Amino acid sequence: ADMKLLLVILVVLLIALQFRLWTGEGSIAEISAYDEKIASQSAENQTLQQRNEALLQEVADLKTGLDSIEERARDELGMIKKGETFFLIVEEDPEP
Repeated sequence: ADMKLLLVILVVLLIALQFRLWTGEGSIAEISAYDEKIASQSAENQTLQQRNEALLQEVADLKTGLDSIEERARDELGMIKKGETFFLIVEEDPEP
């Protein structure tokens, strides 16, 4: 009788521990979910890091490159250099 009781207690304990291993705090399922979150966050961080590097390069170019300043002045502000001639070609709308 004592052996049967001990066996039942051990089986119940084993089942409880297995249940906790698979579903409880720090379980295999929880660790797997955290691994997926880490992978997703790492990919997002990599994308943001590349964007930041591109922005830093653009900032450096804007601070030092007169060519980029000239390009922006021409494109965004429509400016021309002294001594240049600006031609605006206007296409007429076809008459209906």
